[in-house]
Amino acid sequence: MNLLPILTLSSSLAFIYFGIQCFYSKFIISEFERYGLPNFRKLTGFLQLMGSIGLLFGLYISPVLLLLASSGLCILMLSGFVVRIKIKDNFIQSSPSFIFASLNLCIALKAFYTYF
Repeated sequence: MNLLPILTLSSSLAFIYFGIQCFYSKFIISEFERYGLPNFRKLTGFLQLMGSIGLLFGLYISPVLLLLASSGLCILMLSGFVVRIKIKDNFIQSSPSFIFASLNLCIALKAFYTYF
């Protein structure tokens, strides 16, 4: 069973949702203020949406794009994890970013070993 499409679609749908939330959700707006990074909220949403689109196009059109998008989302989520740890959130609060970083690392590695 090939898990790459399932992992990629799951990650892509999640990042479409969270990317849109970065623009409209009062909760997300307050979270970015709590992080001390309110100026990065829209950029983060844009990067999440672009990464999500990159995952979808990469899965069906270009393995290089899949590798780049999943790697980029992994780095973005690792950065989010570091920010959460830096502001003293506990591991449970920080775990979603760590899980999504790990998920996208798995996608990147699977894409690399499958296509390159």
